Amino acid sequence: MSGTLRFIQGNEAVVEGALYAGLGFYAGYPITPSTEITELLAERLPKRGGTFIQMEDEIASMCSIIGASLTGKKVMTATSGPGFSLMQEAIGYAVMAEVPCVVVNVQRSGPSTGLPTAVAQGDVMQARWGTHGDHAIIALTASNLQDVFKLTIEAFNMAETYRTPVILLLDEVVGHMREKVIIPNEGEFVVQRLITSVPEGTDYHPYLAREDGRLPMSDFGGVHRYNVTGLVHDMWGFPSNDPTVAYNLLRHLVDKIEKRSHEIARYQEHRIEDADILIVSYGSSARSALHMIEKGRDSGIRIGLLELNTIWPFPYEVVRRAAERTEIVLVVEMNMGQVYQEVRRAVKTDRVYLVNRFDGVFISHNDIEKTLNVVMGRGV
Repeated sequence: MSGTLRFIQGNEAVVEGALYAGLGFYAGYPITPSTEITELLAERLPKRGGTFIQMEDEIASMCSIIGASLTGKKVMTATSGPGFSLMQEAIGYAVMAEVPCVVVNVQRSGPSTGLPTAVAQGDVMQARWGTHGDHAIIALTASNLQDVFKLTIEAFNMAETYRTPVILLLDEVVGHMREKVIIPNEGEFVVQRLITSVPEGTDYHPYLAREDGRLPMSDFGGVHRYNVTGLVHDMWGFPSNDPTVAYNLLRHLVDKIEKRSHEIARYQEHRIEDADILIVSYGSSARSALHMIEKGRDSGIRIGLLELNTIWPFPYEVVRRAAERTEIVLVVEMNMGQVYQEVRRAVKTDRVYLVNRFDGVFISHNDIEKTLNVVMGRGV
């Protein structure tokens, strides 16, 4: 891949990816450990013709990007756990109104104020079910900064493709570590918004999906007038109490993502071809898992890693295929087992084990090795 080589922080890689993807509007409120994203965009986005607004809180930030997206801008906000909690109602509104937007959550230890500067991955289920009601969501994550850059672009692309909020679920270690990143030549990976081809003066149905499930948009301020609401609505966007309308709408909101989970799934396989032991991990935890793979292989243990970059919709079939040839599955994460439960649903055996920390301390390959020794009958 050709481009410019940079040595940058994880939060800066998010900024670079967002600008590369065409970010036009950012609203946010500073919160550790995501603050650098807001600080950098305050400086850089206006210089590129975009709009930066520091809002009074995270509720206003989320509502602001929804409004800006409806005018045709690519939009993003960034936060951490407490702010992510405040955003949930508006995230649900964006799901229901099918508004493309990107929400970055650089996770920290919680609940509540928790350990503001400590690493954790405790927001996995909140990303999935934080807003109320049946719905689907897309959440992406990364363990290295080249992937942070790439998946930030992917988050914008998926938001535009599926007209939905996309959550970039990072963590404090990834957000604050520094690595080399290649910033490629512009325009190589970017998906543009699908704009309606319905001409002015013709009946426009903003919520009438095409056969592929996509909804061409018409920007506010353009030639078409239409209604946007968080209520159950018909193809024109007007509220409806009709049970058939409600069923079809909710079915559409879920199916447009869940039935395309194979298109959305992003993952990496590390030496799983002959593995007797499979580690499933994601985010910064996957860095320690990869270290364990190298150490285990050096000592003759056939061990591999499935690194998840798509957390939601959960790639059950990917996990099932990767685990079918292995004897032991270890799930490595920094929470009380949120992805572990999903892996158990996918594999459906008693050979799935959890390796975790949730005390604010980064999980290491030594933590993984201790559990592996117990599972293999070698003692601690």
